[in-house]
Amino acid sequence: MQQKRKNFHRRFETPGLNLYWIIIAYIIVGWFYPVVGLIALICMIGPVMTSIWKGRWWCGHVCPRGNMYDRLLSKYSPHKPIPAFVRTFGFRLFMVFFIFGMFGTQLTFTVPWSEGGLAMWSGIGRVFWTIIVMTTIVGVTLSFIYAPRTWCSFCPMGTISHWVAPKKAPLPQAFTSIHVSSACQMRCMNCARVCPMQLTPYDSRGQEIGYLDSDCLKCGKCTLACPTNMMALKH
Repeated sequence: MQQKRKNFHRRFETPGLNLYWIIIAYIIVGWFYPVVGLIALICMIGPVMTSIWKGRWWCGHVCPRGNMYDRLLSKYSPHKPIPAFVRTFGFRLFMVFFIFGMFGTQLTFTVPWSEGGLAMWSGIGRVFWTIIVMTTIVGVTLSFIYAPRTWCSFCPMGTISHWVAPKKAPLPQAFTSIHVSSACQMRCMNCARVCPMQLTPYDSRGQEIGYLDSDCLKCGKCTLACPTNMMALKH
């Protein structure tokens, strides 16, 4: 008889450093000094580049906004199931074109290109800052309606990272994945219950290559929550 999957998710303490102060400082300082908005390029290029050899590791360990969802908003989120449609290829593709379309439109019509210098760069920074603020508001709102990482399920940069992440052997040397012992009986399903992306690592039990879902953040929460130590995050 097939084991029924549990939809209940719960908060689990996140290991690592508090990085959410970066996104808070970015929003506050960017309001007064728009050129600071250009810093957002780091969190746009970084996750995509690193995903080529590490998967969505950046999203789980470096992204300040993701850190805010895990370490701050998870305390108050209802942790409801993330809607299935936001994970679909069509919706995620739409979000990529929508966000980049907004970037293109604002860069074209709001930046004082003819002025050059600080005025121009401040205008470009303001575009980045505005997009980050708007998407952060959406992400925070969804955190209080569904789960903390709901936005991350269709974040444009996360989606592109998802697309370029390794999906089969041979895997890059720096790539890590969740390895589940074949002895796992899937009775507690704690790994799925604490996963910030609401994935099901137990599906890969006994597989030598490990769990290769491209949305895995490599956070290791599932390994910490496993009561029988049958899971490990390793190369």
